[in-house]
Amino acid sequence: MALSGLDIYKLLPKTNCRECGFPTCLAFAMQLAKKAAAVDKCPYVTEEAKAALESAGRPPVRLVSIGSGERKLDIGNETVMFRHEEKFRNPCGIGFIIDDGMADPEIKKTLRRIHELTFERVGQKLSVDLIAIRQNSDKKRFCDVVKMVSGNTACGLVLMTGDKEALQDALELTKGRKPLVYRLTAENVSSLVETVKRYRVPVVAASVTLDGLSVLTAELDKQGITEIVLDTGMKPLVEKIWDMTQIRRLALKKSARSLGYPALAVIDKTDRFEECMEAATYILKYGGIVLLKGTEIWQALSLLTLRQNIYSDPQKPLQIEPKIYPVGAVTDSSPALVTTNFSLSYYTVLSEVEASKVPAYILSVDTEGMSVLTAWAAEKFTPAQISASMKKSGLENMVAHRNLIIPGYVAVISGELEDASGWKITVGPKEASGIPSFLKNLYNKPEFVNS
Repeated sequence: MALSGLDIYKLLPKTNCRECGFPTCLAFAMQLAKKAAAVDKCPYVTEEAKAALESAGRPPVRLVSIGSGERKLDIGNETVMFRHEEKFRNPCGIGFIIDDGMADPEIKKTLRRIHELTFERVGQKLSVDLIAIRQNSDKKRFCDVVKMVSGNTACGLVLMTGDKEALQDALELTKGRKPLVYRLTAENVSSLVETVKRYRVPVVAASVTLDGLSVLTAELDKQGITEIVLDTGMKPLVEKIWDMTQIRRLALKKSARSLGYPALAVIDKTDRFEECMEAATYILKYGGIVLLKGTEIWQALSLLTLRQNIYSDPQKPLQIEPKIYPVGAVTDSSPALVTTNFSLSYYTVLSEVEASKVPAYILSVDTEGMSVLTAWAAEKFTPAQISASMKKSGLENMVAHRNLIIPGYVAVISGELEDASGWKITVGPKEASGIPSFLKNLYNKPEFVNS
């Protein structure tokens, strides 16, 4: 539980030495409570007090890191139940399961498919995070598959085995990769805990009940294992969502440290549509990791897009830099279009301009990340602001004509914009999908490029 300024003050030396940069220990304590200062600034705080402050300042849902290097996956560190309260911090990890019973050619084909599941949307690269190897065969086969997969992917790894010897050999093969070990239970924890501690890897703690999870995580914490992911097993969707919601609520609202960890869901269904819908539900409520078997492109794209939307900051819309963007082999006769700097608006317009095969300029106006209609309603996309953006970007030096295309939804501003800018204003289509045919027809009109 977070400490108040007075609670923190009781743990400080109360010398008012000012070496922390604040006039009194109380002032320093108030800054610590607001997380505007670090406890290390006090040279005289005791180790016991520092430990207490660090423990109290720990997020309700602990941060867990899986993998290493550029593809390291951070999950947890969450502080709110609902996205609109602030934001969700670390995107849910999405991964795919490979069974060691699959033939080598099929495994390699699956790996290729997983690596192809990379997309770009509104300027961000979307890709899957994890590959889980599940043991269904003997130790040797499991380790052979672990070696094959780890040698052919940079994704984080999940080792799904309860066999002590297989786990130890697999951890040796993946040393330095920091894989996630799935899973420790009340039945196998005593036999696996030393192996996990030796390799310093995160683990999945599993129990079908929340009480069982609390006991297990408390035991793991005593053993020095703090990077833990929670799993209540495969259950009907409604029951699983209940478990994950209660875990989050108890950690945030009741300060239940033993449940203050990200949660995991494993989906093993043959119906790919049902599998995808279930995975989407866990991304929404409140999965830290979702593992599934289907590797269809439509599955990955829909799940990654959903995740991107849910884990964006609702108070800070995705934006691009407001400026002129040339598309294709532009010349001084290329048409010029205007839109806002909301990423989704810009990239939607961009894709349609590219589809038209007509080289064009796109002027992105700073609307603080609002879409066209929202920005117009908020008076962020006005004739005065568009005209100022045209001048600031130097659009008049890039084209020989004086004709600007505006979105059809704001046709009402065309007359005032003509007066403000001195340019001829052409009203474009309302929907971006109409841009290709619009540009092709317009580009063939001499009166447009010569105006």
